[in-house]
Amino acid sequence: MKGISSVAAAPYGSAGVLAISHAYVSLLGAEGLTEATRLAILNANYVAASLKDHYDILYTGTEGMVAHEMILDCRKFKAMADITEADIAKRLMDYGFHAPTLSFPVAGTLMMEPTESESKAELDRFIEAMKDIHSDIMEIANGNVKAEESVLRNSPHTAECLLIDDWNRAYSREKAAFPLPWVKQNKFWPPVSRINDGYGDRNLVCSCEPMEAYQD
Repeated sequence: MKGISSVAAAPYGSAGVLAISHAYVSLLGAEGLTEATRLAILNANYVAASLKDHYDILYTGTEGMVAHEMILDCRKFKAMADITEADIAKRLMDYGFHAPTLSFPVAGTLMMEPTESESKAELDRFIEAMKDIHSDIMEIANGNVKAEESVLRNSPHTAECLLIDDWNRAYSREKAAFPLPWVKQNKFWPPVSRINDGYGDRNLVCSCEPMEAYQD
């Protein structure tokens, strides 16, 4: 229709994104927005400072600081242990975390933006999880575990795969499902395990019934 411009990828995309943003800005006001920005930047730098000895941080300033987002460079782990950023992202699900932005804006990285709403306790849990994952990477790099047999390569772990009688993996069920003690307190069970990574994004996969099923 003439005179209507797009607000999303489609001409009639979700206009709700504008209403939500407007409400957020209006309710916070100038003082609230300033405080929220400060907290978001503080949270990002807290995570970056906590992980800098385990992961390379990209695009830091002259004082080593980041803005409201931080990028963990995971590319060296491919050469060290044949572990990719996708392996790390999938393993995070076992800790109860949705993976941060994968391979954007830099391939082979994880970009995270801890917002002003994240508590320090939650940030600390995420930091502990990332350090624990790093220790698993180092076990592979040191030759103690093969990459293809590691907990990272086989994550995420569903309840179904953990309940099979014939558990023949190189690590324990507890390590798979409860890598840290606090995971037991509020466990998130991934609904599916690893399925071909990005294959479905690049190939048309039909899950519908065969045409014969529609015959009279």
